[in-house]
Amino acid sequence: MHLPQVRDFAILAGLEAGVRGMLMSVMPLVIYRAYPDASLVSWIYLGVGIVSLLFGLMVPSLAALLMRRWMYTAGTAFYLLGVALALTQVPVLSALALGVLSLGTVTCAVCLNAYVLDYVARTNLARSESMRLLFSGPSWVVGPITGVWLLNWWTPAPFIVAGLFALVQMAMFWRLRMGNGKQITRARSQAPQPLAYLGRFVHQPRLVAGWLFAVIRSCGWWVYVVYLPIYCVENGLGNAVGAAALSASNMTLFAAPLLMVVVRRVGVRNAVSGAFAVGGAFFIGGWMLTASPWMAVASLYIASVLLIMLDVCGSLPFLMAVKPSERTEMSAVYSSYRDASGIVTPAVAGLVLLSMPIAGLFAVCGGGMLWAAWLARGLHPRLGEARPRFST
Repeated sequence: MHLPQVRDFAILAGLEAGVRGMLMSVMPLVIYRAYPDASLVSWIYLGVGIVSLLFGLMVPSLAALLMRRWMYTAGTAFYLLGVALALTQVPVLSALALGVLSLGTVTCAVCLNAYVLDYVARTNLARSESMRLLFSGPSWVVGPITGVWLLNWWTPAPFIVAGLFALVQMAMFWRLRMGNGKQITRARSQAPQPLAYLGRFVHQPRLVAGWLFAVIRSCGWWVYVVYLPIYCVENGLGNAVGAAALSASNMTLFAAPLLMVVVRRVGVRNAVSGAFAVGGAFFIGGWMLTASPWMAVASLYIASVLLIMLDVCGSLPFLMAVKPSERTEMSAVYSSYRDASGIVTPAVAGLVLLSMPIAGLFAVCGGGMLWAAWLARGLHPRLGEARPRFST
């Protein structure tokens, strides 16, 4: 079996970003076209989030039953199935495609995180994260605006391109020969059940805090990716402005190594709390400037740059607190942040839209990020620093 390297994980992440980046701005517009009501779109995303969360918690058990390499392969197959459903252009099947694509995302994420925790040393996790973002950068930058441009040119085009990326991702995974990861088991112990490792998770405050950071960061991206394009359409800016803003935001990914230098210099605690605080302030600014849509978009764009900063360092509080014997199980718990945010964001949006315009969601998101900034002040000030070695 090939011993995976940091670069291998970055390659797989980059190929998966080709799938997700191409469809990131396309799917909200496709769903909004099929169901032209922002509140109804929120409830569709809520249903998808619930299903994805429940399935994601079952992935470790399924991976143990089917072997991790086959589970990762199933994740790429979900991408292909989702693309096929979207190509039908039938409203009900488009909503189903959104759900299947979400299953692909959570399956690949759980398996890849488990591989990373198996083969990447704790002190190299930061390098792994920054390289992953660097390899993913081109797809996150080019994908959103290209996807919408292709959608406007020929509706099936972005889905065909995404399907090709999924095929290459599957082929590259098997070419890299990842195997099934390291098997660390306890003597005379049964395979852990979802409720059992959820209990262990809840009793580890550092893991809970790290997971909450991931959820709130992901909620920020949900608002930016799903609701900003709808805001732009409703305010006469067109369907390409939100995608262009997302592509511009993702250009910051190329600065991931530089941002990691900043994280090392100021510390994980200061980086996480500072990014949440500034990002939250600009989300609230987007709400305050809603009378001028272009200014609101600009404010949210600045907030998104801080979300990129959190993509670089926001996962470190969780990853650095995971016990080696719980890698696969806690990878599933951590990956559930996407689905948790996929439940929280549309649920809150559905309630907000009952009494406020869509910009009200920007203010609520900003408030959540400010709370996360306060919570992050409780992290250990030396989190992420190399532990001193003592010789005898």
